[in-house]
Amino acid sequence: MYGYIYSKGVFRGCFMKRWLGISLFLLMAASLCFAGGNSDSGAAAASSGGGSIELNIMDVGGAYQFTKDAFDRFPAASGGRVSKMNYDSATAPELPGKLIAMQAAGRADIDLVIGGLDILSSGITQGLWERIFPDNAAKLPGFLDNLLEPCKPLQALSEGYAVQVGFMYNGPLVFFNPAKISDPSQLNTPAKLLAWAKANPGKFIYARPANSGPGRCFMMGLPYLLGDKDPMDPVNGWEKTWAYMAEIGQYVEYYPGGTGATMKEFGEGTRDVTMTTTGWDINPRAIGTVPENYKIAFFENMTFVNDEQYLHMPKGLPQNRKDIVLDLMNFMVQPAQQALNWDKGYFYPGPVIKNVPVTMATAEAQEIDRRYGRAEYASIPEKFKQAVPLAPKDLVTAFSLWDEKVGSAKN
Repeated sequence: MYGYIYSKGVFRGCFMKRWLGISLFLLMAASLCFAGGNSDSGAAAASSGGGSIELNIMDVGGAYQFTKDAFDRFPAASGGRVSKMNYDSATAPELPGKLIAMQAAGRADIDLVIGGLDILSSGITQGLWERIFPDNAAKLPGFLDNLLEPCKPLQALSEGYAVQVGFMYNGPLVFFNPAKISDPSQLNTPAKLLAWAKANPGKFIYARPANSGPGRCFMMGLPYLLGDKDPMDPVNGWEKTWAYMAEIGQYVEYYPGGTGATMKEFGEGTRDVTMTTTGWDINPRAIGTVPENYKIAFFENMTFVNDEQYLHMPKGLPQNRKDIVLDLMNFMVQPAQQALNWDKGYFYPGPVIKNVPVTMATAEAQEIDRRYGRAEYASIPEKFKQAVPLAPKDLVTAFSLWDEKVGSAKN
């Protein structure tokens, strides 16, 4: 999923470890002893029906940076039910194990997970998410009807288990150092990119798709670019894609575990070319990880495989916490909060609902869009074909096949 580039500083949540194997009496006593400093005290008060609670948000891949300001507005809007928002992070491969352990122990350590199709997919296949639609549709009135047209098929991919909160015209795009490559036409087909990588071994890099938006987008975009039999079937329809990724992998030194590490090496000059998306082009240049003058190349005859961020509710929450999380989900898709998605270009354009133009964004976000956005991006909806990512189960399969056919060569 998306790697970590922090426009608002490195964050760590303050989730508290739950007491295990003690009686209800001792749990209540511990809550009283630690009142005011332990998040368990809020959970205990909530489970008994009184007092405000602290909500624990788990970020998978860095979407926290463009959603935190909206999340932080919620305690004031909650009518006293929420006192504080706590944040922590995990990668898409590691979070399911944490949720499984939490649910098996009957705990409610994580109230909401924000992340992309990777964690959505693994959570659906392992039965970790509460179903939002249609079971709880009344808590998000008008949301489905108010979605932007390209967001509707992305919401449908969630199979009702999540609420789309962020949208991006994604890619894949080729990101390059103009001091090393003067003409983007040198990289604008898969064959040309392969030839360049072969001539410059170790200078092309992308991150493991299972934990990188650009890596995942590259993997899902290649079947369209290469004319594979079925772009939606990684098992039987990606013969050309798997062969291409294995071949170009011969000239990739290693695959980082996240996009943030990729951009760091790219921005420092260790690598000259990487894969990116619209947001992972704008944001790294806006915050200085990548030089402002670095360029992007569009592939010829490309299809944009769009991307999204979702809000997920883990199974096992007590009813009062479920109700609050559903209210938080609805809060996050209202225009005032959606306008904050423009942020520093991390997810371009960002909003998922209609009538949230950049003019509603903060002055800082508008300036970043003006300075670091690219004129070509405005024409994406009209100029390029659009596609949805793989369905959740197929994406999980694609991750496993990439690990087996491509990533294993570097182990």
